[in-house]
Amino acid sequence: MNALESTSTRPYLIRALYEWCSDNGLTPYIAVRADDGVQVPREYVQNGEIVLNISPDATSGLTIGNEFIDFKARFGGVPREIMVPIDRVLAIYARENGQGMAFPVTAAGLSEAEGDDVPQDQAETAGASAPAARSGIQLVSETTTDSDDNDPPPPKRKKPALKRIK
Repeated sequence: MNALESTSTRPYLIRALYEWCSDNGLTPYIAVRADDGVQVPREYVQNGEIVLNISPDATSGLTIGNEFIDFKARFGGVPREIMVPIDRVLAIYARENGQGMAFPVTAAGLSEAEGDDVPQDQAETAGASAPAARSGIQLVSETTTDSDDNDPPPPKRKKPALKRIK
């Protein structure tokens, strides 16, 4: 079996980050591309995306399968059935600290009408409520250590010396 024949890693990563959030007392959120293939309350969709709280306190009957995420939740006090294909999940992250993972938009993640018409600035940035990167998988961490080969070396420091004052 080669990489093209294997199953997607996306559902496994989503389940792992969901479990990590739960184990650490954090609230898992998913950012979803809301097109005709998803079953979400349309009145909460903004710019073709919706952010959903998938914590145990906010959902009932949550199942994160290899093809779909489905659960029941209340929106404005009204119970709704939610069904999201895995390939429409743009990111999963913890509400409290933003740590999580963003996923690239796949061809299935865009509707046919949007495929090539998505502006470059929208394709690389997420909505205000979701830290999703569209250009590739990105791990969001508390501290980043980006080093550039063109950065000058740190200045050399003299050996510390103790000065005696009487």
